[in-house]
Amino acid sequence: METKNIMIVGVGGQGTLLTSRILGGLMLDAGYDVKLSEVHGMAQRGGSVVTFVRYGEAVAEPIVEEGQADLLIAFERLEALRYAHFLKPDGVLVVNDQRIDPMPVVIGAAVYPEQILETLSKEHQVVAVDAMRVARELGNVRAFNTVVLGVAARHMDFAKEDWLRVIERTVPQKTVALNKEAFLAGYREEDERTA
Repeated sequence: METKNIMIVGVGGQGTLLTSRILGGLMLDAGYDVKLSEVHGMAQRGGSVVTFVRYGEAVAEPIVEEGQADLLIAFERLEALRYAHFLKPDGVLVVNDQRIDPMPVVIGAAVYPEQILETLSKEHQVVAVDAMRVARELGNVRAFNTVVLGVAARHMDFAKEDWLRVIERTVPQKTVALNKEAFLAGYREEDERTA
């Protein structure tokens, strides 16, 4: 099997690192060699956080090169736009349809781009989900990242039960039930989209 490349992008506090730990655990359980790499921006101040996850028979290095990501998981629209050039031509972009203004936009030094999802859809296979709405319906918006992961899981070759087992042992104990529910809700979102 050739090495598969996944990128997770978001802003500080959105759970990109926890998501990468879940993915890493899943792939280790499946017997793959796994390399994780975290690139922090101003994570504490809402800056970009990028995580690379690479898995296969033997993975030499943890960094994903531009144009090599099989899957890009974006927790926010602008982050999706910022890192879309990392996707392979046939790669999939799973994006949480949420807007978080970066500091230059907040202070008026820049403008948040319009029509991001439409722009991305012209060149990439985009799967958008309103994960905040789904998480709100579950009673806790902080679980939105696990909703996004549930959607992304439908574009990978791992059994639903394997995901749930890794989530159970990776997330904080008091949030296990919520995160499993959020994952399953995201997993079902993809059924509703294709129905």
